[in-house]
Amino acid sequence: MSTTSVGAKDHLDSSAWMATFAGMAGSLVAIGLARFAYSPLVPSLIEAHWFSAGDAVTLGAANFAGYLAGALLGRPLAGLLPNRALLRLLMLATSLAFIACAYPLSLAWFFGWRFVSGLAGGAIMVLVATSILPHIPASRRGFVSGMIFLGIGLGIAASGTAVPALMRLGLHETWLGLGVLSLLLTALSWFGWPASAPPQGIAAPAVEHAPKHEGGVLRTLYGEYALNALGLVPAMLLLVDYVARGLGHGADTGAFYWVLYGVASVAGPVAAGSLADRVGYAAAYRIALLLQAVSVATLAASGNPVAVGAATLVLGALTPGVVPLVLGRIHELLPHSQTEQRAAWSRATTAFALFQALGGYGYSYLFAHSGQSYAAVFLCGAVALTVALGADILVNARRRRHSGTRAAVIRS
Repeated sequence: MSTTSVGAKDHLDSSAWMATFAGMAGSLVAIGLARFAYSPLVPSLIEAHWFSAGDAVTLGAANFAGYLAGALLGRPLAGLLPNRALLRLLMLATSLAFIACAYPLSLAWFFGWRFVSGLAGGAIMVLVATSILPHIPASRRGFVSGMIFLGIGLGIAASGTAVPALMRLGLHETWLGLGVLSLLLTALSWFGWPASAPPQGIAAPAVEHAPKHEGGVLRTLYGEYALNALGLVPAMLLLVDYVARGLGHGADTGAFYWVLYGVASVAGPVAAGSLADRVGYAAAYRIALLLQAVSVATLAASGNPVAVGAATLVLGALTPGVVPLVLGRIHELLPHSQTEQRAAWSRATTAFALFQALGGYGYSYLFAHSGQSYAAVFLCGAVALTVALGADILVNARRRRHSGTRAAVIRS
């Protein structure tokens, strides 16, 4: 095959770019903004007497609960509507949820709409990449996957920059502004979502058929992804407070570190996807687990501003960056069935969502009952990530031995 034909095969045409933008807009609206824009609004919700401090925490949990429900319901919903129509509907629902939250009619009203936004986020997480990647040349799927989940990073960055700027206009106006932005992104992405069937000539990645023992690798991957959630939650939960109160640097410095976290999160998904295109998803995910474990352990052991800043950048990049890595790993293990890929990704997303919610409550309890020990919480996160890395190394070593034995039997 000529170099020209290879280049043409790997080229992203206009429809692929439009689909990539639609995916990025979907993850930005339903996950990036719907989840992460809430945190900086909590103090204002309390100060404006919209809700008590306890109710504000409950409303934060509503999005996590909705996200778990969306991860469970994403595939069944896809059986009722075409992907394109369902993804449009989910983005519209999130946009309406923002607008509804501008009017705090009651706790139940607000809880319901926060639950809806979480449900849309969980369902979009399950559906968005598996609806787009079959339309993308195999050699560019890591890059496109990273671009899709770039939206999560943009939402994290906006939570530390754009949302505080909007807050100068008022709490009511901030919710409406988020709703208008979401509606705009919904409109811009409306015609970008691809049809259900991938175009001719887009081949699956050239990897081996998944034999029966790959099921054990997949189940281990679900467990690793769940442990990954436990490893990421401590920084999401306590980073700003750790810098501000734990290290005594004040709220402004804590906010600065959160901006660092957000800026890194913008680059993370594309960088992780591009790394996976070069070294493979399995190796890239192991590297990511190692970097996360070292970074969270650094937060537990060191208060040095430079070390904390470096750990913040790594964790910011990999909070959304691990998503395309795990998704790509699933595609490597199940290369020939979109149905199995979507089912596996749904299970992985559900495991992550469940342990993210459990971790949030568990770490809050540990923090409150350990004399507000930041080190104890960060250490638990580092241990979870280390166990995930060890499990990945062991299961893949066993898989290579099994494959080698099978190859030797075939040769004999």
